Parts: sequence; structure tokens; C-alpha cells
Amino acid sequence: MEKSMRDQVVGTWSLVSYETQDADGHVIYPLGKDAKGFIMYNPDGYMSAQLMASGRPAYQSGDLHSGTLEEMATAAHGYLAYSGQFEVDEENHQLIHHMDVSLNPTWLNQAQPRIAKIEGDQVVIFNGLHPEDKLIWKRVIKH
Repeated sequence: MEKSMRDQVVGTWSLVSYETQDADGHVIYPLGKDAKGFIMYNPDGYMSAQLMASGRPAYQSGDLHSGTLEEMATAAHGYLAYSGQFEVDEENHQLIHHMDVSLNPTWLNQAQPRIAKIEGDQVVIFNGLHPEDKLIWKRVIKH
């Protein structure tokens, strides 16, 4: 018997690629070709996504909360993060992400669809609101 999409997606996935397209259809990498990240789907119905550009500079102060405005803007520009509940629409191959917390306040309290295709140890996710956004994730090896 085939596992449900929900059962297949539960776990931790490492970012392989995050790409989108510009107005002319050219592929661009919003966080660079070497972006890093994880997306986690927990059995309790919560998820978390964290993506970042590689090579982001540390704050000169070395302190977690006291970078300059420019340093903090650069850090935020190279990072995407949100977390909350998730739902699965098995029939439409959709994951619905609820943004209960988000680095970008524009996303707070939103529910956004993601189209997902799971094959083996990879899941390809398209943003249901911006289908040109494509993320490829690989299941991490358990420790």
C-alpha cells in the first residue's frame, strides 16, 4: 500500500536548489546557487523552513542583537524563515504552510499553498502563489 503524501513528507529535508525566473524567463537564484537551508515537517502537524545565502557577514560587534542597520538589513536580505502548522491536500498534491512566525512580516498569519512532488529521497516544491519559484530538497540522513 502506498504511503500518504503526509507520511512521505514528514521528516527533515536539506536544500539542494532554490530558483525562480525573472520576467524574461531566465533562471535566477534569489539566495545564490550555493544557498543552504532546511525544511522540516513534524508528525505533530508543524513545519519550519529556513533558507540562507552562503557567506553572509557576521556583525562587527559579535553580538546577536546589536548589528548596525546596514548589517541587519544585509543579514535579513539573505535569509528566509517561517514556521507554523501545515496541512496536506492529498488530492491536489499540495502542502499548505501556515506562517505563524516569519522573518518577513508580510507573511505573518498567511496560509500559502505549495505544490509538491516526492520522488525517492527528494521533494520538489513549487510555490502555489508564485509557480516560478522552485525548491528542491533532499531528505537528510538520520543521525
